[in-house]
Amino acid sequence: MASDNHNPVINIAARMTEMARQHPYKKAVIAPQGRDRAGRVTYAHFTFAQLDADSSRLASGLEKAGIRRGTRTILMVRPSLDFFSLVFALFKAGIVPVVVDPGMGVKRMVSCFAETDPQAFIGIPLAHVVRKIYPKFFKTVETWVTVGRRWFWGGHTLDRIRASGAEDYKTADTLADETAAILFTTGSTGPAKGVVYTHGNFDAQIQHIQDHFQIGPDETDLPTFPLFALFDPALGMTAVIPDMDPTKPAFVNPERILEGIANHGVTNMFASPALLNRVGGYCKKRNIQLPSLRRVVSAGAPVHPSNIEQFASALTDEAEVHTPYGASEAVPIISIGSREILTETKQMSEQGFGNCVGRPLEGIEVELITISDRPIEAWSDDLLVAPGDVGEIAVKADLVTRSYYNRPKDTAGAKIPDGDGFWHRMGDLAWMDNHSRFWFCGRKSHRVECADRTLFTVPCEAIFNNHPHVSRSALVGVGPAGGQTPVICIEVIKEKRVRKKELASELLDLARTHELTKSIKTVLFHDNFPVDIRHNSKIFREKLAVWAAKKIKTPRPSQKKRG
Repeated sequence: MASDNHNPVINIAARMTEMARQHPYKKAVIAPQGRDRAGRVTYAHFTFAQLDADSSRLASGLEKAGIRRGTRTILMVRPSLDFFSLVFALFKAGIVPVVVDPGMGVKRMVSCFAETDPQAFIGIPLAHVVRKIYPKFFKTVETWVTVGRRWFWGGHTLDRIRASGAEDYKTADTLADETAAILFTTGSTGPAKGVVYTHGNFDAQIQHIQDHFQIGPDETDLPTFPLFALFDPALGMTAVIPDMDPTKPAFVNPERILEGIANHGVTNMFASPALLNRVGGYCKKRNIQLPSLRRVVSAGAPVHPSNIEQFASALTDEAEVHTPYGASEAVPIISIGSREILTETKQMSEQGFGNCVGRPLEGIEVELITISDRPIEAWSDDLLVAPGDVGEIAVKADLVTRSYYNRPKDTAGAKIPDGDGFWHRMGDLAWMDNHSRFWFCGRKSHRVECADRTLFTVPCEAIFNNHPHVSRSALVGVGPAGGQTPVICIEVIKEKRVRKKELASELLDLARTHELTKSIKTVLFHDNFPVDIRHNSKIFREKLAVWAAKKIKTPRPSQKKRG
């Protein structure tokens, strides 16, 4: 296929192959395989040369099995050596993996798969059981591959695919704008949508990550979110697959995470805010230090400064906790480090200014536009908000994805045409200070529109989070937009015994002392906030709003008796 300067030949797998050429014997992926009689973890690994060779064999074998360039292929494989080989095999062949977070629930997951009209299916035995239970969602699939033992469902096995392939496979000359993968959002703030990633998007992501974080060739990563692990071989980092359930980072065993760091001298770690809090609390309680770590990257939801401060106490003075901002459609676009947070922005966040997410990465354009729920047909500078005002974040860059798969209405609502390019609307609200730093104020869809003002979640919640008995809070609106009643939902720190009636009174007194929160007159207590399945950190405020509406309208038992 011909290319030009605007659409060059790019295949993201070529970066891994180049790493194999430069560092053939360096470990690319390390995976825990169990424990010996003494309880010590055992590992298996691929060097970069082995990963390159194995992915080539699989790419060749998949083509012989009929899974070729452009084939939309469901991938349901747990983090493992096979997972890495398969993903890079698919990229090498120009096959399009379709990936959905299994934690969203089986029915939602299979509905997402069906939306892409998949043509092939690669999965572990349990995944094949699921597709046999829900056959109508997989009617378009023509080729089946089992990773592991094949039971009664027929099709190919990965072992046979591998045996039929050849190592001298030539990577496909995919173009920059050619679809590389379809990755579904979790649907934590709306319906799950298939984000179309091109090889150019992935390549740009790798370049921005490498440049911004200054990742060296001697580094080892512990990626506690599986999809982020795929960046590692392209960056030349060794990926250590953590010993954990990736769908439940909030309940991770801290000892297993620390074991992985110590066993391999991990220099880089990705952690959701929930995992960061759990491991950081464990380290602080036991005064554990992590001298090998050069940086920790935490994303997926707003990271509270106290969470950052807690984990940073386990790091050396040279190491930092970074909190890059982005979304499935565009990541990373803005970033800030823990030194600046803890010395400059932390106090302002606690006072209700929002969470400072930092400055845009080099080469990425970020603007704030007027808050609107309607599609915008064309970019104009008239869309920009006045300095200091809250607006919706819009981004334009080479790493930004262009569309959702088969969702033209959602694409139109999220993209703003601008000449030959486009801007992506993040659906998040922020304001910018005099130092070109962006302060995140919450999701656009979560704003509470009262009769006389609009309240934003993150600034308001920060006021209540300052109370020593509050674990976290969530602002929701009850009623129609323009006349909503603001309600603050409170999750109490479980270790502390409190009288909720007295605590509610204290929180309302606290609310009256701040201009941001003085209109909030209803406090509700909730035992466990519903959260997203990917990072266990984003609060499902939509669900809380429904719950709050029922609580407000339901009379108390004592009132019923009087009636």
